Amino acid sequence: MAETAVPLPPTPTARSPLARAEQFVWLTARVLEQHLFAYHFRAAGAAPVETALDAYRNPDGGYGHALEPTLRGPGSQVPHTVYALRVLDAVGRRTGPHIEHTCRYLTSVSTPDGALPGALTATGPAVGLLHRNGVWHAWLFRATEFCWLRTESLRARDPYEIQAAVAFLDSVPDRPRAEATADRLGRLLREHHLAVLDPDSRRPPGEPRLLPHDYARTPRSLARAWFTDDEMARSLDFLASAQEADGGWPVHRPGLTPAAALEARPGATISALRTLQAHGRPVT
Repeated sequence: MAETAVPLPPTPTARSPLARAEQFVWLTARVLEQHLFAYHFRAAGAAPVETALDAYRNPDGGYGHALEPTLRGPGSQVPHTVYALRVLDAVGRRTGPHIEHTCRYLTSVSTPDGALPGALTATGPAVGLLHRNGVWHAWLFRATEFCWLRTESLRARDPYEIQAAVAFLDSVPDRPRAEATADRLGRLLREHHLAVLDPDSRRPPGEPRLLPHDYARTPRSLARAWFTDDEMARSLDFLASAQEADGGWPVHRPGLTPAAALEARPGATISALRTLQAHGRPVT
């Protein structure tokens, strides 16, 4: 039987956000992000992405070698490993020995209750990604319970914890419990002004600046219900306007070295394009 051809996406116009971003990626990105861009926007396959990602994998099942550009060194670390899970999820490589080995690594660095270093901010995204892909592992049971306990008891005013909680709640199997918890967190977020609803407003230096789209990456996220249509539209307008003259999006993280910032920008650019597309904003 002849193989069915995959239709190519529309060719972007010369000055479209996608065309400008494509030039930026080809000029500055690592091999991994170049293949990721090709997968998401040029109908390329997943195998080159997985091959590029394997270069960062260590024998212990974790990932290192500055995969997450803000961290350096060859050793396995949780942020690198969560980054790898995010990449594998994005290209549909959801099962296999590499996932089993990664779960073993996460087990080896977690506390007895299943928490990873960084507590909810690290554990929530990892657990969410594994649940979304139907992975089950002994560590995941403990880590899921940790995330439930931490998420349902959140009182702190840390927007990054709420962002991590969303990553967990969007994929955990118990949907009624997730929806009830998300509803409470949405009220907490608005009560403590943990989302910037006016992107043009000034914030104190060093204060986290998370906008509605940073919580609700897609319209299907439970966090989407936290914001009005107008609030989300302003947030997406701001995201679209943040594309810089070279075609890439900036990275807003304190303390980045120039080399780390350059390596992080292609990933941020791909994320921005995917967020805009998910919310129905044209990029071509």
